[in-house]
Order: sequence, then structure tokens, then C-alpha cells
Amino acid sequence: MNRMISPCTQRALRFSAWPGMFPLAAALALIAVVPATAAQSTDKDWVSVQLQTLTPHLEAYGQVEPISLLPINAAQAGVIADLHVLPGASVHAGQVLAHLNGPNLRSLQMQSEADLRSAQSQLSTAQRSLAIQQQQLQSHLSTREAVHQAESSIAQAQTAVDNAHSRLAAVRQMETLSAPTDAIVLALNTANGEWVNTGQTMVTLQPSRSLWVRATFFGSDLQAVRVGMTGRFQPADGTSAIPVKVTAVFGPVTAGSGESVAVVPLHQQSPWLNGEAGMVTLDAPASRLVAVPTRALIMHQGSWWVMVHTPQGDRPQAVVPGPAEGWNTFIESGLASGAQVVVNNAYLLFHSSIAEQYQIPD
Repeated sequence: MNRMISPCTQRALRFSAWPGMFPLAAALALIAVVPATAAQSTDKDWVSVQLQTLTPHLEAYGQVEPISLLPINAAQAGVIADLHVLPGASVHAGQVLAHLNGPNLRSLQMQSEADLRSAQSQLSTAQRSLAIQQQQLQSHLSTREAVHQAESSIAQAQTAVDNAHSRLAAVRQMETLSAPTDAIVLALNTANGEWVNTGQTMVTLQPSRSLWVRATFFGSDLQAVRVGMTGRFQPADGTSAIPVKVTAVFGPVTAGSGESVAVVPLHQQSPWLNGEAGMVTLDAPASRLVAVPTRALIMHQGSWWVMVHTPQGDRPQAVVPGPAEGWNTFIESGLASGAQVVVNNAYLLFHSSIAEQYQIPD
């Protein structure tokens, strides 16, 4: 009969000779006997794991904000007039926003007009002189050199006229404040009748196509974000997700803080609005990893294990789990493709194998 009982059980029975020790001996006998019957797996208890494609996703909160603002400044000191736009209004390229009047602008305009008249008079004189020289050349009363000099004078006079026209147009442009591009009026920095100095901002615009989403990533995701990565921006209002790509990584502002990342839409037109918030999901580079059913993982003393089925029996194998997807968990290291992993009663089998190695101290 002793051949039917393990040495640990025989030792436990010897201890039962002491008064009050029989319950302890019976319990120890069960610890030694039960694992021998439990540490077994059948064909239905394990699966053969294979490589699968994993595309990690990096998620962060993001908010739409302008890439840059467009201030409309006064090119010359003057008085604001005809300012009728309001903050939040949409304006188109070339749309007149206001006018600028004042003695300085009137003086510049009068001087520019006088310069233009003078340049035009010099051009007319040069043209008459060329005509005379050409007539005299036919009568042999002039030379070709004199004709060439007259033509050169006309070219110089024409240049002076063109410059005068440009200066007059610039002065007139100073009097009219126009939107250089499609934009939204963010702020009015002046009012009708107010005197403004040269360079003072009168209206602040936000270009309609100059919006991006700024998201902040933390933790291990900081090292994974790269310029050019693509993903999606899901607005908080539940509208359709917008395909985006990373255009800038600003880096952490302070030690231990998050990292700011700017993303723009993949398509030219984007339906988002300034101030809109939502989730930014970036697709990290895909990799091929072994995936196991999550219920096959076992936590023991701070490490993760699985039970691998082999011809010699079931044995524990340390693994490093990665991201989870559905009911499966990807294994970063410790397990090869084609391994047979126990999924049913894996936790019981793992601890049964430990119990088999347990020895009662003397």
C-alpha cells in the first residue's frame, strides 16, 4: 500500500501520530495528491497560436485651433471710417473691411498725384522730342545718335510714370482695408472715428484654411509619435471622423509634461471649426506578433505566464504581453508562432505544477 502513496503523503501520515495532527496531515496529503490528477490537459484545452498583424493606436485629447492669426495693420496714421464687420463674421478675399482717412493720407495722395502729372509731362516732352529727331533724320538734319538719345529719354520717362502710378496706387490702397484671404473676423481692435497710428492693428482675422488640431500625448506614446503619421480626429459631437496626418511635434514644454502634436486634415477642405474638441487617434507602424486568448495569461509574482502544451507535458512559459485586441492579447516576447497554449484551466494547471514541487519542511 505504501507504493500507492507518495513520499510526501507518507511523511504527512507519520506526523499524524502526534495528538491533534491528523487534520493537518490529511490536508497536506490532499495538496500532494490533487495536483497529480489536475495537471493534465486534453486536445480541447489548448490552441495553436499564430502570427497576426497588430496596428497600435495612440489616442489623445485634441482641440481645433488656428495655425496663425492675420492682423490687419494701419499702413499710415489716420481715422477709421466705414467699419461695419463684426467679430465672427466670414469675409472673402478682397472684401472691403473699412476705410482710413486723415490729413496724412490726403497729403500723400496729393503728392503722388502731382508726381504722376509731372512724370506724364516729362514723357510727353520726350515723345515730342523723339518725333522731331526722327523728322530731322529724314532731312539729314539730325543723327542716329540723337535719335537713340531721344528714345532713351522716353524709356526713362516711361519708368518714372510707372513708378508714380505704383506710388499713387499704394497710397489709395492705404485708404482701403481689405481682407487678403477668406477668413473669419476674430476681433475688432478699433472703432469708427478712432485715430490709429502707423502699424496699429485694426482688425484681427483668422484664415479659414489655417486650422489644425493640437493634441497632447503622455506616457509611452510620446516616443511613438512621428511627423507623417496618419489617423483620425473624432469630434466630440459625434459627427463623422476626419482623416488627419501629423505635421508637427512640438515636444514637452516642461519636464514630465505631455507632448503637443499638430495634425491637419488629409483633404484640402475640413469641416471642423475653431475651438472644436475631440479625440485624435494615430495609427502606429504595423507589426507581426503572436496573439493568444487573454484567458490563457497567468499572473504570478509580478510576471506573466502561459502554459505551453508539449509532448513531454504542460510547462509554464514566461511571456511579455503587449496590447489587447478583442478577446486576444498580443505577446511581445517569450512565445513563438505555432506554440500550443493551454486556454482551459490554465491557472489551475499552472499552480498545480507548483504544488507538485512543494515539499513540507522537516
